[in-house]
Amino acid sequence: MNKPLTALLLSTGLLTLLALPMAHAHSPTAHPGHHGKAQEAAPAEQKDWGIAGDPKKVTRTIEIRMTDDMRFAPKAINVKLGETVRLVAVNAGKTLHEIVIGTPQELKAHAEMMKKHPGMEHDEPYMAHVNAGQKGSIVWTFNRAGSFEFACLIPGHFEAGMIGRITVK
Repeated sequence: MNKPLTALLLSTGLLTLLALPMAHAHSPTAHPGHHGKAQEAAPAEQKDWGIAGDPKKVTRTIEIRMTDDMRFAPKAINVKLGETVRLVAVNAGKTLHEIVIGTPQELKAHAEMMKKHPGMEHDEPYMAHVNAGQKGSIVWTFNRAGSFEFACLIPGHFEAGMIGRITVK
């Protein structure tokens, strides 16, 4: 940068403001590259269907397959109240799928939002975007009893019935 421009920017404080995003963009936490790493920094938020779990406290791993016929297998799982589970979502299809845990009402509202904003980023601990042929995981503590769902909210997938049930007793 030339000296007169640098002096002007320094005197107005703009140089400092311009440098902040650049410094932040290169920090190791600015772009963790994995949804899981981003959620580690934020405190866990209690949801109606539970709370983000501690990977060290996982008592069981459940594999859920996602296919291009818009189905999950298994389509229903049972969990004990207080259990911390690792859900491993295996995308056995050739298109992007996701798994999102929630109440039927929350999932329906989120599916509607996805129709309006199909490129939405997902970085909540109760959701995983999974590319074709890949795996994603969610570690979740089911500390609320009830009947909940998991679904793929990519436009068209939810409407085609890509929904599963979680029963917590």
